[in-house]
Amino acid sequence: MDFRVTLKKNYEFRRLYSKGKTAVTPYLVVYCLKNNHGTRRVGYTVSTKLGKAVVRNRVRRRLREIYRLNADKLISGIDMIIVARGKSVGADYQRIEKAFLQACGELKLIKETQE
Repeated sequence: MDFRVTLKKNYEFRRLYSKGKTAVTPYLVVYCLKNNHGTRRVGYTVSTKLGKAVVRNRVRRRLREIYRLNADKLISGIDMIIVARGKSVGADYQRIEKAFLQACGELKLIKETQE
């Protein structure tokens, strides 16, 4: 699955914010909604309230990498927005990754293992 399929349009973000399901952790918020494309699309939001561009870009890079490494664990056919919160600026990578997986588990986005 290509992890680089992203949400870019404002109306796509607004649709997920208004109609999507939400999971909140201290480090991030995940919005998700099923789509009709059959692919997984993702968007990232890092507010200017978190800091200057260097800080925001670091947080955004971490979120993208966490998603990239865990994308194979997620179901397909969903749109997802990952919103960074204030604690994600000073948090280490493992805590943010754990928060992401916890949020995805709450939203039932993780594939069931078939053994």
